[in-house]
Amino acid sequence: MKVQSPKSKVQSLRFGVVLLVMLVLAILAAILLGSEKLSFFELTEAQSAILFDIRIPRVLLGATVGASLAVAGASLQALLRNPLAEPYLLGVSNGAALGTMVAIVFFSSFEFLRPVMAFAGAALATFAVYQMAKSRAGMNVERLVLSGVIVTTFLSSIIVLLTSLLDATKLQSFTFWLLGDLSQATKNGFYLTLFIAIFGTIVLSSQAKALNLMMIGERDAFDFGVEVQRVRLIIFATAAALVGTSVASSGSVGYVGLIIPHLIRLITGSDNRLVIPFSALAGAVFVVLADTVARTAIAPRELPVGAITALIGAPLFIYLLRKN
Repeated sequence: MKVQSPKSKVQSLRFGVVLLVMLVLAILAAILLGSEKLSFFELTEAQSAILFDIRIPRVLLGATVGASLAVAGASLQALLRNPLAEPYLLGVSNGAALGTMVAIVFFSSFEFLRPVMAFAGAALATFAVYQMAKSRAGMNVERLVLSGVIVTTFLSSIIVLLTSLLDATKLQSFTFWLLGDLSQATKNGFYLTLFIAIFGTIVLSSQAKALNLMMIGERDAFDFGVEVQRVRLIIFATAAALVGTSVASSGSVGYVGLIIPHLIRLITGSDNRLVIPFSALAGAVFVVLADTVARTAIAPRELPVGAITALIGAPLFIYLLRKN
């Protein structure tokens, strides 16, 4: 990986500042827009409750979820040297969703178990896909995608079976949550997701140089002194934690971990020292804007944020595929 020139560093810094400004503006717009128009200068008691108890936690959670999913996707794509290695397509999100559902159905009185079970489900799904995708000839795109499809289908069938244990009200709520729902955001859920997002981004960024070498080839990386097994374990565990906490708090929000790293690489190149932190900022912007559309498009009713990200992400991904 080439060392950045001073000019490139300045350009990267400017791009990072632009992303940060976009995130601040997106958050401010999302806070003010909604079925109930708000103003920071004149707030009634009811509007204050909406602003501080509902909207701000929801918007900030959306930003945190977007950052977590984008960082997880960027790191998995670099580790597996596969542009399709995304949490949603690999079944990691479904594993986290299944873990969360088990916690909801069988341990509903223990709310703290939801992120724990989500992490466990995401980790098991990641391990299963990775083991299925390996072969004597190595890992290729087709085998990885097929493994992800198989695991996703299997986990989806279990989720469908478990829904039969829910009553009508819980079933409707869970179905909406499964498609991506930030409406049940809480401060405690936000704090946990934020902590994991910051911690996970720092951990994955610390492995960026190793990932740069592993993108060339694991054998070459090993020759350069990279502890391949340790790096692989760190990436898988951290990505599972990021996806698990995100899904536990917001459901399955697809295409974030697929599209955002692609766009960042088109702009900045493949250096993971830039791709990982910039993906966090861009992913946060993407989900905040998508959730704003979900809240306002048919207000006072809402759309699942996962449906909005899919409507934007799928055509954009097709365009990127045709362009390349």
